[in-house]
Amino acid sequence: MNRKLFLEDVNFKGKKALVRVDYNVPFDQLGNISDDARVRATLPTINHILDDGGMVVIMSHMGRPDGMAVPSMSLAPVAKRLSRLLNKEVTFVEDCIGPKVQEVIKRMKPGDVVLLENLRFHKGETKNDEEFSKELAKAGDIFVNDAFATAHRSHASTVGITRHMSPSVGGYVMKNEISYFGHAMENPVRPLVAIIGGAKVSSKIGVLKNLSKKVDKIIIGGGMMFTFLKSIGFEVGKSLVEEEILDTAMEILKQTRKDGTKLYLPVDTVVADRMDPKAVSMIVPVQEIPPGWMGLDIGPATTTLFSEVLRDAKSIIWNGPMGVFEIDAFSRGTFAMAHMVANSYAMTIVGGGDTDVAIHRVGESYKISYISTGGGAFLELLEGKELPGLAALTDMKP
Repeated sequence: MNRKLFLEDVNFKGKKALVRVDYNVPFDQLGNISDDARVRATLPTINHILDDGGMVVIMSHMGRPDGMAVPSMSLAPVAKRLSRLLNKEVTFVEDCIGPKVQEVIKRMKPGDVVLLENLRFHKGETKNDEEFSKELAKAGDIFVNDAFATAHRSHASTVGITRHMSPSVGGYVMKNEISYFGHAMENPVRPLVAIIGGAKVSSKIGVLKNLSKKVDKIIIGGGMMFTFLKSIGFEVGKSLVEEEILDTAMEILKQTRKDGTKLYLPVDTVVADRMDPKAVSMIVPVQEIPPGWMGLDIGPATTTLFSEVLRDAKSIIWNGPMGVFEIDAFSRGTFAMAHMVANSYAMTIVGGGDTDVAIHRVGESYKISYISTGGGAFLELLEGKELPGLAALTDMKP
């Protein structure tokens, strides 16, 4: 991160900043934005450019329209919300390239804000098409990438565009994400504890192998715990198990022992005869999951165990829920973990869509040191991978 240019390194006076953001926000059944956290997160970057005497042209994707103009995935409602948050007019353009865009751009004055239509209405975006990248670049003088959540994608608006705009710099969202993560992983206050949950081990094999070398303790929860439990010989009933990677799960357990990293698995679980709000459920030790039943959450004894594991933590990274928290009967483990993490004395970083939803739902988000806006990008950082969207930014001169 220290080798890349960020907002503070350039002067925006009289310049048009083309800012890539992630406004892929959720909508309710009435078509209203139900969570504008990603929009709010970009306000410091936008205001910095405006305060510096610049103009802001914003571009983002929304959903997966596969190169088609899908009205339900238009960014028009986001323009209204952004206008309200900035307390100023935001001009919305019904395309992201072409004559309409250029006409609006030419009329811009310092202090103006423009939001372009969904990038993914064009196939060239996800294909990192060179011509599409060139067309996008015509909308500004300086490129600012403030979309950490898409930094792991080599798309036209994150990578291709940097070949046609200089300088290309990072915004405050990008800087904060990398800064907090770098502090936690490269120079942490120890003990450093990683909490890894979610459904599948297969999506987090690289993450677990990398964390084994860097953290002091790993807590495993969620559906993935049953693959680990079965790999060491436990019967897990109808619980979610990835049979094809049982050997890999065992290898991860062996690696953590070799690396001197303590790994904690649940000792009890909430089981049910089916995944349903009306299902019969009970709490059993992990050795006693009945045939035909499935584990859907960690149990109270596990919650107590994990609280002891976290007691002396000075840094905590959490990705993935402890159970099917969308159903009330199986939400206790995830919500208990949210309270424990939020009320610890550690520096806390939470990443991954489901995890931050849980944190917000229990009303503890304000106690978390940093909540990441990226799911896939956050996982790739945990895995130790380079993010294309970050790597493409202009290097700082020695």
